Amino acid sequence: MKIDWPKLHNSAFAGVPCLVTGGAGFIGSHIVDALVSLGARVTAIDDLSGGNRANLNPEARFIEASILDAAAVNHAVEGAQLVFHQAAKVSVPASVADPVLYNRVNVDGTVNVLDAARLAGARRFMFAASSSAYGDSPELPKIETMPPLAASPYAANKIAGEQMLRAYASTYGIDTVSLRYFNIFGPRQNANSAYAGVIAAFARKLLAGEAPVITGDGSATRDFTFVANAVHANLLAARYSTRFAGQIINIATGQATSVKQLAEAMARLLGCGHLKPQFAPPRPGDVPHSLANLEKAARVLDYSPIVDFETGLKTTVEWYRAAARG
Repeated sequence: MKIDWPKLHNSAFAGVPCLVTGGAGFIGSHIVDALVSLGARVTAIDDLSGGNRANLNPEARFIEASILDAAAVNHAVEGAQLVFHQAAKVSVPASVADPVLYNRVNVDGTVNVLDAARLAGARRFMFAASSSAYGDSPELPKIETMPPLAASPYAANKIAGEQMLRAYASTYGIDTVSLRYFNIFGPRQNANSAYAGVIAAFARKLLAGEAPVITGDGSATRDFTFVANAVHANLLAARYSTRFAGQIINIATGQATSVKQLAEAMARLLGCGHLKPQFAPPRPGDVPHSLANLEKAARVLDYSPIVDFETGLKTTVEWYRAAARG
């Protein structure tokens, strides 16, 4: 699926120097591609621990380094007006297994990038926040005024990042905004990790002729959001005409789908509906239900999803099928 970014964002980014952290990763590489198509001058930084060199846009300047490397981050952000901070360790269960590493990368790394952006005179900083901040509160849909309730080290990392962004916006000249992503999926999401996102993990199993494995009973619901919607939200935030001052904004589709429904839909799309899901014990840190209230995103950003769940899922499944063929 090709999105016509110039039609959506005109010349707003032409010639604008931008930094994308995690620019070889799943979401980051899609942001890089959109910015390049819009004529921005893009630098991507990534240590390739979770990203893939094949995702890199050849028209972007690339720095292979960790966000924990202060000198490399300072070099990467030099001259940037806009910073899209996507680099992170991203798995809830992996954060439970190694909370110290997750804190180092997701909290210390975020502060490294944020402070470098401040010192470099960047105008605005967009942060990849997470709906995991809402924890296991039963209230639905999730609205930004709800108190954060971390149910995993990963969620706590992301909440800490949000608070640092708010503090920097309050204390310094840099403007910041935290975009709370709800279960982003799409092409380039790594299916080969033991901690892969659920759609990537289901695709790997189904394409191998194996039944997908659901943790829990399959009744858990998620607001699955195609990656182009997250890119669009970042671009809208970067273009916003007044200060965010550290605001938090949900980014999602506004549609709840159960994990069991997802597995069955993917099996149908891949022509293997006979492969019925298997069930495993729930994982620590997982939350039962997640659905976004998008009123603030619509009001502040003029955001609405540009790709619906069904279209995004079909596109994603076809990408995994093609990737499996080599």
